[in-house]
Amino acid sequence: MTRSLVIAPQWIGDAVMSEPLLASLAARGETLAVAALPWVAPVYRAMPQVREVIELPFAHGRLDWSARRRIAATLRGRFDIAYVLPNSIKAALIPWFAGIPQRVGYRGEGRWGLLNRQLPNPGGRPPMVAFYRALAGELAAAEARPSLSFEPAVKQVAARGAGVEPGAYWAFAPGAEYGPAKCWPAAHYAELARSLHVRDGLPVLLLGSGKEAALCQQIADAAPGACRVLAGQTSLMDAMALIAGARGLISNDSGLMHVAAAFGIPQVAVFGSTSPEHTPPLNPRAKVLWLKDELGLDCMPCFERTCRYGHTRCLTEVAPQRVEAALHDALAA
Repeated sequence: MTRSLVIAPQWIGDAVMSEPLLASLAARGETLAVAALPWVAPVYRAMPQVREVIELPFAHGRLDWSARRRIAATLRGRFDIAYVLPNSIKAALIPWFAGIPQRVGYRGEGRWGLLNRQLPNPGGRPPMVAFYRALAGELAAAEARPSLSFEPAVKQVAARGAGVEPGAYWAFAPGAEYGPAKCWPAAHYAELARSLHVRDGLPVLLLGSGKEAALCQQIADAAPGACRVLAGQTSLMDAMALIAGARGLISNDSGLMHVAAAFGIPQVAVFGSTSPEHTPPLNPRAKVLWLKDELGLDCMPCFERTCRYGHTRCLTEVAPQRVEAALHDALAA
């Protein structure tokens, strides 16, 4: 049996979209371990095909040369092949230091000596699932979508911790790690929360990182009694479990959007500066709102962190009523 090490990407959404690659590798008999940074490691714990998750104690953006050598020493002789998903030079160091015989990845950042099976980087912005699945070779051509799973007890424990019952709440993920140009306005989220709460009485859980707590509090303050701010108060594992147990999720193009898609729950994703042609929620129960053709804005998609024109019309013109209607469609799907 082939023993495989996967070096995971650093973003939650990319980690989710790597799942079809891991499913392909496991289907052909490879035993999988994943080396991941702590903030994405929980994603791989929701993939049954992963036998082991190795948390990497590295700070974001740092080379940590000596620490990578120490970790590699613990892995020496354990693996036959490594799949390096990020394109950075530092991501390829551990498999090379560990002496793993086959080291597969894309060309990038002068990795000629570190990888001995290199794929050419595709042009433009390819769909990420296909980008990662290509590392599996001949199995990459098949259609696939990411899938995550939790035991019911995991969802129940997370729901109890939030003071709700599974299936009896909505979840909003109003933040985006990349920047404000991806964020639907807080006032729109608040209006939608008020409408949903008036209609069915269910609470709205506001999820995200500690950096998004202020944004979530702004939404909650504008929708009195409708929301509970959990941003920065839950682990990623609990946030994922709350999403898995939600009646539905409203979000921007973000990592938690991809988490919801992989759990297959009803969801609405609002896109603005980015494109659903590149990173769509791969979920038959997802509805995407992207007004590129309707608005006729030549700047869409700009892929910028902040709007260069300062108006963010690509997002402000997505009305809350339209998102609520899309949510009804997603629930009926």
